Amino acid sequence: MAGTVAAAAMDIDAAAPPPPPPSGAAAKGKALLSAAGRAAPWVEKYRPQSLADVAAHRDIVDTIDRLTNENRLPHLLLYGPPGTGKTSTILAVARKLYGSQYGNMILELNASDDRGIDVVRQQIQDFAGARSLSFGARPSVKLVLLDEADAMTKDAQFALRRVIEKYTKSTRFALICNHVNKIIPALQSRCTRFRFAPLDGSHVRERLQHIIKSEGLDVDEGGLAALVRLSNGDMRKALNILQSTHMASQQITEEAVYLCTGNPMPKDIEQIAFWLLNEPFSTSFKYISDMKMRKGLALVDIIREVTMFVFKIQMPSDVRIKLINDLADIEYRLSFACNDKLQLGALISTFTDARTAMVAAAS
Repeated sequence: MAGTVAAAAMDIDAAAPPPPPPSGAAAKGKALLSAAGRAAPWVEKYRPQSLADVAAHRDIVDTIDRLTNENRLPHLLLYGPPGTGKTSTILAVARKLYGSQYGNMILELNASDDRGIDVVRQQIQDFAGARSLSFGARPSVKLVLLDEADAMTKDAQFALRRVIEKYTKSTRFALICNHVNKIIPALQSRCTRFRFAPLDGSHVRERLQHIIKSEGLDVDEGGLAALVRLSNGDMRKALNILQSTHMASQQITEEAVYLCTGNPMPKDIEQIAFWLLNEPFSTSFKYISDMKMRKGLALVDIIREVTMFVFKIQMPSDVRIKLINDLADIEYRLSFACNDKLQLGALISTFTDARTAMVAAAS
């Protein structure tokens, strides 16, 4: 009996150690890790690492660079639309200032963090008040980076005003926001303001061409023009569209870009505008409804593109003013999830009125 138990124990011990993994499995795991590295979003992969890499706003970048070199960096307020390089610029400044000490010398808070008055009084004040160790010839000031600062409560902004005054000798504050009117005047007056305007099309095109060359993509001229047009000066948006279109189609053409984003193509907008300006109400309604259903277009996108088309065509000024006003009202109603069919009828009615006014003006 004892011999049987011992034999069973020996069998269990023998079975316990798992067999060593084959060399192919280990290689496969490494391949998976490297593939994950390659699959990083291009927005982060191609984020500028230095001030020289920032695509546009050279006047602002050169000013901040000069202030950094002269050790006269003020508190900064960077504002403007998303995707214009605000965060990338200030992170590049921090890398230049601190180098290997970057992690110890910067406190970065985003809108996803708690941004109430307690964070200002505890986390920010503790970081600003702590003594920094200087490894260079001159002592370095620390940097507090508040991204999406317009999401801070008014109480937190008022508390931050006092913290900025108290710790100016040892700490610099960089506030980044989209809407500067949401920052209280007391904070604005303590910072040097820089407005980051939407990127010029030439700068977006130049950066996209660099990324297309680096990734070895097949992009024709029409596809590149569509990327620049749909980005509206937002570099982040342009890169996201480029990457998503590349995943959907090997060849990036104008049609592939518009299909991937769901935006109506220029030729479709011309066709819709032709129906609105020439066909009777019922015919226009039927044709536009069919195109919306067939191509999966959103009415709000159609209205935005038709509005741009209205600016290009010849018509009396008073008719154009009335038409743009009515289109703005329809878009406003659509933002509150009003009925699409009803608003499509309102769109066609607006153009019918405009046609009647143009005929009356011509006669």
